[in-house]
Amino acid sequence: MPSSRLLIGRRSMRFAYYSLTTTVAGRRRIFTDPASVKCVIDALRQSDQELRSHTLAWVVMPDHVHWLMQLRNDNLSRCMQRFKSRSARAFNQLHDCYGSSVWQRGYYDHCIRSQDALETHARYLIENPVRAGLVATPEDYPHHWNRWLHQATETTNKNGIPKDAVSG
Repeated sequence: MPSSRLLIGRRSMRFAYYSLTTTVAGRRRIFTDPASVKCVIDALRQSDQELRSHTLAWVVMPDHVHWLMQLRNDNLSRCMQRFKSRSARAFNQLHDCYGSSVWQRGYYDHCIRSQDALETHARYLIENPVRAGLVATPEDYPHHWNRWLHQATETTNKNGIPKDAVSG
């Protein structure tokens, strides 16, 4: 059962940046296969499409999820509730276990106040699988996304040189 102390000082501010962590009920390791992980990813994307959030980074660990986002047109609790509900329904449908609890109650949130802190939190998120001993490098873990890495990949060639700096 999560601590009620998680609610102390929680403020929901539109357009603020948050690092969020939510845990699977009973710390079960249920997000180990791509189809199960897709339930979480789809729920994160749906939150962005509904303009509730703007995702900057995420990592789906076997028993929890880290999400770095900017809150948009919702409050934090409702945004998280929608994400958990949508991902739980999809997971239960996938595994034919309707009504089964997927997530623990509550979540951890941290409001981020600077650009440097955003990038630090994003690095922390994608390094989580390394700290957990699941992979040797963050790039080896398939269930993460980080806007800074994603943008770097889109705008540079395989040698890390900006694509617009390379002629012909």
